[in-house]
Amino acid sequence: MKKLLIVGMFFMLTGYFTGGVQAAEMKIGVMNVQKIIAQCEAGKSGSARVNQKFKELQGRFKGEEDTLKALKQEIEKKSSAWSEETKSAKIRDFQKKQRELQAKTEDARFELKQLEEKEIGPIIKALEGVVVKYGEKNGYTAILDSKNGVIYHDPAIDVSDIIIKELNKSMGK
Repeated sequence: MKKLLIVGMFFMLTGYFTGGVQAAEMKIGVMNVQKIIAQCEAGKSGSARVNQKFKELQGRFKGEEDTLKALKQEIEKKSSAWSEETKSAKIRDFQKKQRELQAKTEDARFELKQLEEKEIGPIIKALEGVVVKYGEKNGYTAILDSKNGVIYHDPAIDVSDIIIKELNKSMGK
């Protein structure tokens, strides 16, 4: 009974779409937003700034990470020769430094995420405008992001490369 109802609804919907709207041809395009952001000029320069900041932050913590590793190795090698008091003090020192490094790392991640949003946000906003303009100009019914919900698409309907060019023009102004 349930299958019959679903099949009936399917035929009713397909009949609706093919009967009443037959004159209107659907034109669908797909684009890869990640590819567009990675390959457009603004995206490349934004990524370069984010990567530069990442390397800077990574370098900032290198010394602390090395100190922690050395302290851990010292505890592992020498703890059997130490008194309980010395061993406890070294372990507390290690744990304190580890928590401090974790807090700094978390702050750095947050800073990096904010920078990424600052760099990518304007690109996304410009991209939306470019896609709307391109879609209207070229008679598309819909342009979808191939990485968000599209399971299959014919590569012939992918408009990512064209959108990259249009976005570069739009953001170059």
